[in-house]
Amino acid sequence: MSPFPIQRLLQWLAGSLMLRRLRAAWTDQRGNVLILTALSMPILLGMSGLAFEGANWYQTKRDMQNAADTAVIAAATNGTTSYASEALAVAAQYGFQHGADNTTVTVSNSATCPAGGATCYSVTITKAVPLVFAKVIGYSGNVTIGGNSAAQRLSAMAVASGGTTPREYCILALASSGASQGIRTNGAPKADLTGCSVMSNTDTVCNGHDLKATYGDAHGTSSGCGAKQTSGVPTVSDSYSGLASNIPSNSCSSYPQAPSKKKDPDLPSSNQLSGSYAWTGNVTFCGDVQLIGNVTLTGANAVIVIRNGKLDTNGYTIKTASGASATIIFSGPENGTVYTRAPTGSGTIDIAAPTTGNWKGVAIYQDPALTSGVDISAAGNSPTWNITGLVYLPHASVTFSGAVNKSSNGLSCFAMVVDNITINGTGSILSQGQCASAGLTLPTSAISSRGRLVS
Repeated sequence: MSPFPIQRLLQWLAGSLMLRRLRAAWTDQRGNVLILTALSMPILLGMSGLAFEGANWYQTKRDMQNAADTAVIAAATNGTTSYASEALAVAAQYGFQHGADNTTVTVSNSATCPAGGATCYSVTITKAVPLVFAKVIGYSGNVTIGGNSAAQRLSAMAVASGGTTPREYCILALASSGASQGIRTNGAPKADLTGCSVMSNTDTVCNGHDLKATYGDAHGTSSGCGAKQTSGVPTVSDSYSGLASNIPSNSCSSYPQAPSKKKDPDLPSSNQLSGSYAWTGNVTFCGDVQLIGNVTLTGANAVIVIRNGKLDTNGYTIKTASGASATIIFSGPENGTVYTRAPTGSGTIDIAAPTTGNWKGVAIYQDPALTSGVDISAAGNSPTWNITGLVYLPHASVTFSGAVNKSSNGLSCFAMVVDNITINGTGSILSQGQCASAGLTLPTSAISSRGRLVS
């Protein structure tokens, strides 16, 4: 660190020609008092001026350091794409506005941290202070302003690290399709996501109702969603896509579809379900699956794989019994034929996800390799969803209009991952709080919390 300006002035003064001449005059007995006094006046005035000048520089530098410290903490606490503008605003509140009064404020989020890495925030404030009295003794400062006016450049720097706090979401819109609004509402006056937070990797726009969500976060702009709305949040990655490696290999040679016209053939009896099933492990269906009566699943960790087909509840209920659990998987392959690969019908899906195993916490899973036939137009309404666990629809455009309650024999835990979602009418989700016990790790982001000075 270079010496403080007053030290440099004193060093310069000690070796100056004027001081040498004054010393010679004092030792020359032929001089007179008038000459000595005249010679000493600039020095006396300069020394007095130096005291004033040095005190001013010291106070200015201390004010700059306070401003830099506070501004860098604000930047680190912000932690979003607007960190720099927030730091500049804080510095301006302390009287150091970038670009004004010979002041420069530089903000970075890639500063070197004392403990290693380049993820710290820094704020550097520089200011050119015009010389007043130091010019009397010939000190010209270290910079000029206004073309030729002598000044002393002062600087202060502060470095802070950003803190983070995990935030969990009951709805995550991946927006991998490029949907500009990952989460949106059209009024939704009765929507109720109490206890939940929502996140979009693009924008959120809620018109007329905040969903009663705790937080409405967005990587882009958050508008109207959530009691507290945060824009510029880092995107949340898809942590569930890797589960697709657990889907069993395809053994289907054809994919029968439910009849849509009178002359169409019925589904094979193996694809029509009614009664009680004690399935455990993988059970594969080729094509559509249709309930022809209420279905009760009594086995643990059942994995129901439906390839190139839908699950048509057909006015009935598919339900996991007490102690039972199931994951329903919609998979392909994509082969150019248009299939519906989603739950449909006017019945009820009442299932609890497994709490152990490869599919723990997952109730419904659409293979991320699927990009067609995956949309859902009446989620929670047709069929009714009473679900404990995750509903994973990574490429689906979802319209959520109904209410999601917990499974009759499950815990209070629900989350949905979609490409994009529109929430209408009564869209509501059961109270949360038991996801850890239900085996589900909710979608989570690291939200910036208060930063701390490290240098």
